[in-house]
Amino acid sequence: MPDSPPGRRTQRAPRASRPSGKPASARPRAAAGRPDLASPGAESPDHAAALELLAHGNLTVEGRLVEASNATLYCRVTHQGRQAACVYKPVAGERPLWDFPPGTLAAREVAAYAVAQAAGWDIVPPTLMRDGPFGPGMCQLWIEADSSADLIALARSSEHPQLRDMAVFDAVVNNADRKIGHLLPLPDGHLYGCDHGVCFGEEYKLRTVLWQWRGRRLPGRAMQALSRLQAAMTGGELAAELAVLLSPGEVRATRERIDLLIQHRVHPYPPENWPAVPWPPV
Repeated sequence: MPDSPPGRRTQRAPRASRPSGKPASARPRAAAGRPDLASPGAESPDHAAALELLAHGNLTVEGRLVEASNATLYCRVTHQGRQAACVYKPVAGERPLWDFPPGTLAAREVAAYAVAQAAGWDIVPPTLMRDGPFGPGMCQLWIEADSSADLIALARSSEHPQLRDMAVFDAVVNNADRKIGHLLPLPDGHLYGCDHGVCFGEEYKLRTVLWQWRGRRLPGRAMQALSRLQAAMTGGELAAELAVLLSPGEVRATRERIDLLIQHRVHPYPPENWPAVPWPPV
């Protein structure tokens, strides 16, 4: 993001398949006597309970999201009579990218969750780093999106408050890949987003389908969230957590993006030397 007014996997779309190649259901039913963490797609999860389950539960791989660029495994996590579906992305399965250091995508997803939580944006599913069947990786609670939702219409909306929160969040984390398929709406209207592995680059390269607010003044709720982030980045828990997950330059660039958004109080414009929309956009 420049020093003047800001420059102008999915959990829903891909099918999971078992090692044999036969299609698996998107979300298996809970086993008898073992309640799911939350009803499938019915409501927002309890983050504290979800994080405890993801951190301490036993991971069982049930399939792979075959359309994902990196190894993205659909798992069942169980612990002390509780269970949930989750996504596990082992670092060993990451495909090298020319513009991001190798083996860092999982940590970036965890960092994105940390930023969203510090800001008060409940738009990223519970996410953490843990060891798994194929080594350390990112583990994220599976969100069963509303299959009846029109994602294209949702992505074009200017009236959905959480979608606008997501646009501000993407500007903060410098999301280089906000596709329509990364939107996970619940039946109750709550909205989550996934696939934040290509975020936090030092160079401004925001690439998203959510440009409908470009140049418009940031709403009060966004300014409040940015103020919380600014405070959390100056010696708080967020600063300490990001220092472990990102490089010093990336942490500094994140702080500068927050400061610029607060200073100019407008949604950023697309970058002039970088594709503005990911391909494919869906």
